[in-house]
Amino acid sequence: MTTFLLRRLALVLPTLFFVSVIVFGLQQLLPGDAALALAGEERDPTVIAFLRQKYHLDEPLLVRYGLWAKGVLSGDFGESIRIKRPVRDLVLEKLPVTAELAALAILIALSIGLPMGILAAVKNNSVVDYAATMAALWGRSIPNFWLGILLILLFSVQLGLLPASGFVSPVESLSRNLATLIMPAFVLGSGIAAVMMRHTRSAMLEVLSADYVRTARAKGLTEARVVLHHALRNALLPVITLGALEFGELLSGAVLTEQVFTIPGFGKLIVDAVFNRDYAVVQGVVLCTALAFILLNLFADVAYTLVNPRLRG
Repeated sequence: MTTFLLRRLALVLPTLFFVSVIVFGLQQLLPGDAALALAGEERDPTVIAFLRQKYHLDEPLLVRYGLWAKGVLSGDFGESIRIKRPVRDLVLEKLPVTAELAALAILIALSIGLPMGILAAVKNNSVVDYAATMAALWGRSIPNFWLGILLILLFSVQLGLLPASGFVSPVESLSRNLATLIMPAFVLGSGIAAVMMRHTRSAMLEVLSADYVRTARAKGLTEARVVLHHALRNALLPVITLGALEFGELLSGAVLTEQVFTIPGFGKLIVDAVFNRDYAVVQGVVLCTALAFILLNLFADVAYTLVNPRLRG
């Protein structure tokens, strides 16, 4: 296990290097000029020249990448040219918001999708199976922004139970924090739950027909023990992979949902940065997202061995 972890960790830096090169290179292909955008409507040549020099926009591409990479290695992701704040501070400010929203969404997805998938597999071709499949189709088909608006109309406008938008830090008030996040988390979690239900059902159907499951039943074990102890452990492997990938996608920014509920997370940060050609912010956010995906995949690999000890060898 230790050797495996060291081998995977050794791939982190090369992967981040290639991601940084790709992101930095593609960023330069975007149309427009950041210096002209910052210079304002008058576009004074003196101001434009000053901005190009200040942000190294007049340097060759390789020089600019080297300056940026050198700063990243020392923990300096640069400064936002739009709001004049260090990118590191923006990431540390926005990442906990999106991370909490993503964690709550995954928790909701697991609590809905996993039991539904197990029931659908155990009650294959029954009313329960058809109902779970229809619910999964419904959850995957409804657009996030439309479901979010419906929830706001019901629970905020009509019933007055939850705030329609905004975000409150858990440090300030945990109850208000959960109240502001429960609707957007359900919007995101319902779509993931639908996919998780289908994956769980497929994996459980395959495992329930295996020889060792039939042997366990022949030994006189209860159906609950056979399903939950023997079958579910092996069926969880694709669910772990799906959960890690979905969590990584949520960390990269649930743009529409964050916009609907006015949540100041990664989604709004990256959209504003792209529209304003804020190179440093885009590069910093993408690099952090890539690192999150790498670590989540590593976590999934470790989880495989915990769920199924046979994989430890």
